Amino acid sequence: MEIKLTKEQYKNLLKLIYLGNWMVNSIRSGADGDEQIEKYNDIEQHIFSFAKDAGLEKYIEFDEKYNKFFPTIEFEEDPEIEKYRQDYDDEIFWQELADRLGTRDFIREYGEEVIEKMDQEERFIKLQEFIVKYEEEFEKNGIENLEVLKRIDDILK
Repeated sequence: MEIKLTKEQYKNLLKLIYLGNWMVNSIRSGADGDEQIEKYNDIEQHIFSFAKDAGLEKYIEFDEKYNKFFPTIEFEEDPEIEKYRQDYDDEIFWQELADRLGTRDFIREYGEEVIEKMDQEERFIKLQEFIVKYEEEFEKNGIENLEVLKRIDDILK
């Protein structure tokens, strides 16, 4: 298969591949033993390998020591890429926080046994009521009204 791209399309593809692989693999390289998904690293390497041919070597460089292509600082600090990463992180943070707190409160309010007896529509509607309350609170006040009930000193003991 052959795909023909303009220089601008290829530059956008570099960003898309980078951001996609970042979303999948950036969380999988810590001390917790998670392993990266190599098929996405492989496709990223393949797409990056054409940067020089496209005249975009200022964005992607080959490191002889590691025998791999890496984004340059100029590429990684591109305001567009940073904006997309920040937007993604912000959205996921607030959505997950509202979902998890809403789910917790939903279970506390009704109990698992009652929830299991609800039909799917009723469960969805009632759960959403809790989630929406948190979404509205976070939209209005951010984290200002959030508190952890346990003191950090007690948690660390």
